[in-house]
Amino acid sequence: MSHALARDSREESSHTEVLVFALGAEEYAVNILKVQEIRGYSSVTRIANVPDFVKGVTNLRGEIVPIVDLRLKFGLGEARYDEQTVVIVLNIGERIVGVVVDSVSDVLGLSAEQIKPAPDFGAGLATDYLQGLGSVDDRMLIIVDIDRMMTSHEMALVEAAAT
Repeated sequence: MSHALARDSREESSHTEVLVFALGAEEYAVNILKVQEIRGYSSVTRIANVPDFVKGVTNLRGEIVPIVDLRLKFGLGEARYDEQTVVIVLNIGERIVGVVVDSVSDVLGLSAEQIKPAPDFGAGLATDYLQGLGSVDDRMLIIVDIDRMMTSHEMALVEAAAT
């Protein structure tokens, strides 16, 4: 019986739960442990002299939270904000950042075998934030290393905007 419990424990630890969201026709995912909450998109306070992908800031229960549009951050074109548009509030270290996505679909558990390394696109593309590609049935998920993305030089500007 203890062998079964040990095996179950190892199997659970090799699974990663991810929150799946859409940007255009592609599905992306972030580790569910980084997600604080999911909210509908509402207007934000614009900040001057910040990159285009920083939509502004919002007051979330007394805390000023920068809002980043991932569609713009990833160069996927202008976002259309509608009733499906949501903000995923992420807890990254001591920072809280909201990211705007087209929609959120579900939470999936991925085993280590279902996560493949991200391909090397060469030095021309900034893909450091790609953690890997998840494969679930016929779906391909682009798994984002949100810690790496949010610790980049550009994100320092986001933090400055919120202070």
